[in-house]
Amino acid sequence: MDRRVKECRGRSAIAALGAALLATALGAPAAAADNDLAVQAREAWVKRDRKRLTGLVDAARGQNHPLAGWVEYFDLNGRMAELRQPDMDAFYARYAGSYVEDRLRNDWLLELGRRRDWANFRRDHASYVMRDDREVACYALLAEQAAGGKPSADTARTAWMAQRDGDDGCQQLASAMVDAGLFKPDTLWAKARQATEQGRPRAARQAVALLAAKPLDQKLAELQDNAGRYLTRQARSAPRFDAELTALALARVAANDPDQAGDLLRDKWSRLPTDLQAWLWVQIGRQQALRLQDGALAAFERADKLAPELAWSDDALAWNARAALRAKAPAAALRAIERMSSGEQREPAWAYWKARATRLQGDQPAARAQLAALATSPLTGPLNYFGRLAAEELGLPTPLPPAPAPLTAEERRAARNHPGLMRALSLIALGLRSEGVREWNFSLREISLRGDRALLAAAQEACDREVWDRCINTSERTRTEIDIAQRYPLPHLAELQREAQAAGVDAAYVYGLIRQESRFVLDARSHVGASGLMQVMPATAKWTAKKVGLDYSAERMHDRDFNLRIGTQYLKLVLDRFDGAQALAAAAYNAGPNRPARWRDGPVLDAAIWAENIPFNETRDYVRKVLLGGAIYAQVLGLPATSLRERLGASVGPAGARAADVSDVPPPAAAGESKS
Repeated sequence: MDRRVKECRGRSAIAALGAALLATALGAPAAAADNDLAVQAREAWVKRDRKRLTGLVDAARGQNHPLAGWVEYFDLNGRMAELRQPDMDAFYARYAGSYVEDRLRNDWLLELGRRRDWANFRRDHASYVMRDDREVACYALLAEQAAGGKPSADTARTAWMAQRDGDDGCQQLASAMVDAGLFKPDTLWAKARQATEQGRPRAARQAVALLAAKPLDQKLAELQDNAGRYLTRQARSAPRFDAELTALALARVAANDPDQAGDLLRDKWSRLPTDLQAWLWVQIGRQQALRLQDGALAAFERADKLAPELAWSDDALAWNARAALRAKAPAAALRAIERMSSGEQREPAWAYWKARATRLQGDQPAARAQLAALATSPLTGPLNYFGRLAAEELGLPTPLPPAPAPLTAEERRAARNHPGLMRALSLIALGLRSEGVREWNFSLREISLRGDRALLAAAQEACDREVWDRCINTSERTRTEIDIAQRYPLPHLAELQREAQAAGVDAAYVYGLIRQESRFVLDARSHVGASGLMQVMPATAKWTAKKVGLDYSAERMHDRDFNLRIGTQYLKLVLDRFDGAQALAAAAYNAGPNRPARWRDGPVLDAAIWAENIPFNETRDYVRKVLLGGAIYAQVLGLPATSLRERLGASVGPAGARAADVSDVPPPAAAGESKS
């Protein structure tokens, strides 16, 4: 199962590979498939070199270039404001059914929305496939209204509330709903509170601006600039609009110092309306829970007593549940979980913690039934972190699924002849990874309709070409036919085992970490400079090299073997600082060693509860996936069985007096940065 990645050094090698892919897939002569045209077009697009783009479009058309659609996309996207509908229609006709057709349609719909050209918008929107752009969704409701339709207030409210940052489409929709009398002031204030909770001040300002009261707009700007000064000089508890602004100011204080906000709310602002006080105690509790403070649960309980009917966000309820688990209060955890939205309650995490809380409440039969459902579900089971924990708690076996029947020649041929997949592989080979990934994922929308076998065949094309991220991610979409060799491949097996053994770390753990860090992409590079399979920052690599006596140069980080050596040696240093605790070391690898060193302070906790309370969403997910990956890779490699619980550990608590200091250990990459 050793699929070693061949390192392609230099643009000529990459271009040659891309040309070969397209020539094979699309029947283009290899000599004519000069794929550098697509790379040049993207570079010209970034530089806004319109003259160069025009020339590249002519060249691509003249050569019948297999990536001509992308060359034209960069050209048209760069001059969207001057285009007209016939320009788009001609492009759609040339590249019907392709990703670039739908991608440019998305861009054009945004442009039509800004122009308020609702007739063409409605026409184009009918053929829009992806439908994943929030602003386009808001424009679609405006277009419906312009045609005489009446979008429901609930539909419009849902679209507006889903808007993460201020944009023209959703703001115009909200304005139209206000003018029509469908959005009342309570809706606008609810949006302002939601945006404040999410740390999105611009969206909060836009919501308040719709109240059409200039003094409110000015006051909000002042409190966002300096909440403490606003509370001292201008804040009032009545009338309602002043109380709302005061609550927003106190929420901003809570984001920086929840204890101070609690003191202010108890002492000076106890005359605020009850619902606003309750909302503020939710914010205080959430911020205290994020800081792993003991007072979080009391703040949540105070909010519930003040206004039991108040609707909380799923995020606030999640932190209520985590605080309750940390405080060993299963009844409070259950209440929080049962108040979550139905979709959130179906998440494996909350199904698991509901079962654990139910067991702590003494209802053993119900808890076992809930754990069994999680452990045996085809959507979770032993290949899911919580499904495996549930199985281990019940003493159930966690075997790897049997290999599916080999793909037939016809199944392989269908994947190999799929134009979208082949374009995607070519783009990735050219170094246009972002474009290639989007083209690949768009193609999977149609392929997935054919079932698991079609997905396995698509994944195998990526595996065979050693495009490991597409191989893994595509294979993970299958429901019943599961190919572990695709989901947990073993690239660089001999080299990784050699470096892991030399460093004294578990090879399965290293595989789990690399699978999450870089998906085995050799040239993976984050925007802050972390590079290679193990995504180590130059400064950290230099520090590690000095510690273990290796010669370092920045160029060597692009060498696979040196990257593995530095990464495994660094991982060993971190493991040693945390007494071999894999959960703490994984958290340190993602968020930097000082953070988990702080997060372990406090009561001794069940290790799973400690991991659930990791304050960074990405790091929490990262730890789960690395540990699960280590457990599965141990099975794949035929190593002695190690349960997920053993890798997680029994408990986590404060470091002992003789614990090693981690203050001098640098993080491998930017803390909490997503890299895979």
